[in-house]
Amino acid sequence: MLYPLFFEPDYKERVWGGTLLKDKMNKNIPYEHTGESWEVACHDNGDSVISNGVFKGKTLKNILKDYSKEILGYEMANKDKFPLLIKFIDAKDKLSVQVHPEDEYAMKVENGELGKSEAWYILDAKPGAKLIAGLKDNVSKENFVKALDEGNLEEVLNEIEVKVGDVINIPAGFVHAIEDGILLAEVQQNSDTTYRVYDWNRVGLDGNMRELHIEKSLDVIDFQGKHCKDVAKGLSIKNGDNEIIYYVANKYFSLEKVILKGTMTSNTKNKFCIYMCVAGSGKAIYNNTEYDFKIGDTFMMPASLLEYELKGETQLVKTYIPNIEEDIIKILETYGYTIDEIMKRVRIG
Repeated sequence: MLYPLFFEPDYKERVWGGTLLKDKMNKNIPYEHTGESWEVACHDNGDSVISNGVFKGKTLKNILKDYSKEILGYEMANKDKFPLLIKFIDAKDKLSVQVHPEDEYAMKVENGELGKSEAWYILDAKPGAKLIAGLKDNVSKENFVKALDEGNLEEVLNEIEVKVGDVINIPAGFVHAIEDGILLAEVQQNSDTTYRVYDWNRVGLDGNMRELHIEKSLDVIDFQGKHCKDVAKGLSIKNGDNEIIYYVANKYFSLEKVILKGTMTSNTKNKFCIYMCVAGSGKAIYNNTEYDFKIGDTFMMPASLLEYELKGETQLVKTYIPNIEEDIIKILETYGYTIDEIMKRVRIG
């Protein structure tokens, strides 16, 4: 009954958005300031509509009611919410300096919402493009508040330069911002909770200053410096002529890159996975049926499909909910990597 599921994008107008989703990803965007394309969503603020097969026109929320185990897998089927939210983001202008809460805080303060950890894959970046990734070393809460009060927040923020192909892990509590001239793919927990700390003194599309969330931000910011602030190096394995690069793996999601140069057989292992096509084109093959995809397309392989093939000259960002020991560490150790190499180059946990 089930098959590879493709989705209609849900576009979001944002004051900082632009037209790169049309120019680079072949998207039929509706706004001059299109900031986000929600690719796979099952949230009150966006519910993906299936674009192919017998379920065409139905939302992801609709079909999960009847096919939860088949789509998500038995381990995930009893969860209250679909676990992921998958996006493309076009930052023509800077996003706000922001932070997201962990699950416990969000559940308590945001009426049962999930927390929000995320990771980014850079699709396009102007020369010298930068992100804000965490705070500079030894910035205390008092330092941060003082800089904010005096209008000098930028002095305590850590900036990194990024290029196409870079991956950045953004755990809950990690202060961050996408600066101008960047197009990226985002994998995140299924949450739309963002606390703005600073918004460059600009007005929104309605002409009013956008809301800030200073007190909540100060509650959740990591001032201990627990998280890495540089890009994830990743570790690569070969599958024939194809390559898989492991970048991020935590209890919420994985982020891997698949470089396809022919045909690769894979297996869902009874857990759903999602692919975002970020270069080239190809085919997903299941039950002797081919499903074409191209740059800008996003599709899900339901858990119950088990074995399937991917074919083409293409690059894909892949995500799923990993068993870190079985799906990441043991596989990389099989290819000769030490646990020390794995922990240094893959953002685990």
